[in-house]
Amino acid sequence: MTTRRRTLTALVPATVLALAACGGGGDAQDVAAEVDFSAAPTGTMKGWAFDNADDVGEARMDHAAEQLGDVEIDLDQTAFDAQKFTTRVAGGEVPDVVQMDRRFVATYAAQDLILPLDECLAAHDVDPDERWYPFVVDDVTYEDQVWAVPQFYQPPAILLNMRVMNAAGVTPDQIDPSKPDVLLAAVAAMYRESGGVPTTLGFDPVATGQAGLWVLSQGGTLIDEEGRPTLDDPANTAALDLLKQIMDAQGGYAKVKSLTDSFDTFGDNNQFVADQVGAQVNAQWYPNVLSPYVGDVELGAVPLRGADGEPFSVASGTAFVIPAGAQNPGAACAWMLELTTLEAWEAAGEARAATREADGGINTGLFTGSPEADQVLRDAYVVPTGDAGFDQVIATYYDVLGYGQTFGASPAGQDIEGELNNAVTATLLGDKSAQEALDEAQAAAQRAYDNVTGG
Repeated sequence: MTTRRRTLTALVPATVLALAACGGGGDAQDVAAEVDFSAAPTGTMKGWAFDNADDVGEARMDHAAEQLGDVEIDLDQTAFDAQKFTTRVAGGEVPDVVQMDRRFVATYAAQDLILPLDECLAAHDVDPDERWYPFVVDDVTYEDQVWAVPQFYQPPAILLNMRVMNAAGVTPDQIDPSKPDVLLAAVAAMYRESGGVPTTLGFDPVATGQAGLWVLSQGGTLIDEEGRPTLDDPANTAALDLLKQIMDAQGGYAKVKSLTDSFDTFGDNNQFVADQVGAQVNAQWYPNVLSPYVGDVELGAVPLRGADGEPFSVASGTAFVIPAGAQNPGAACAWMLELTTLEAWEAAGEARAATREADGGINTGLFTGSPEADQVLRDAYVVPTGDAGFDQVIATYYDVLGYGQTFGASPAGQDIEGELNNAVTATLLGDKSAQEALDEAQAAAQRAYDNVTGG
């Protein structure tokens, strides 16, 4: 559980998941119905994929352990691996709780590899829409049931390098994707190259890393109400065409990617210190990376705006699930929910404040996935930093919390994301038109969906 990174997981073909489902422990609905989630949790509870817990994660786990004194908690400190998970479920060797990216949840729900949690939530008097943002709950809802306990919502916004912008005479209001002509003029004004090689990008949209964000913000769709892919929606071409214009204004995608691949993103010579970008899409955790360089950067931020001109954001993060075949689902339920209580987040906030006091860094807040916890922690720990730019950045990320939308839950969620990235890459390279690339992506994503759902 970390506020600074998201575990990267290999994409696994849907056919592997479908085969693994054949070895599952029966219908997940029936299994969940037999669990007494209201019983006092006892015994050993095994968890998996809890790698690299930071001060926030450790504080929450310590809190949960104190509250569940009769439960022996055994955590496997390794990263989540989709293939290992499905193999373990098929073989009947599963932990009681697993941490994973929320985009996997509907895939496993569709195959009875995890348990629905409505009874778990009800037994502990938890109303999902009161504990979490509604769009965070939507991420883990499939066929009108909640299948995971979500954590974190670190919204994306556009981080500004005011030093580069001021030198080019560009103002924050020009970094507005809803006004392509204005945005492209600003990009061109900030762009610099040497011998045909880009040295400063006017705007890095993180095109493949944030492809879904761009499609949804520009009025497109990724899935329908049933979770089926809709990548060939003609409305989706607007986002790909805009991204290509942004890339072409800066030497083309290949040259842009060569520069972005060289960024010292987490180092002393990162792209903001080195003035390699004028603006860049970033999630809320990235200002934490930049906080040690307060004297070396001049930052600002604006929300990403959709095609309608309104601020736009999407929810993303991780979640906890109970695998089918778990030996102690009752304890798993209680532990997962305890990790996301206000008290757990308050313990995390105190730990983060102590860390920042010790290292002299800036407390940019914790973005928990819970509106109540977010507000409590902001009031308690987010104070003026002495740097007007950082203060404005922090305030902007809090502002965009209210504009969140969900990527949607689909049994083929990871495949849809992967195929969309392929389509974006093909379009930006000029190999295919946006619609041609999206049509191919749709065909592949539909096959994955059919494999998972049985057609």
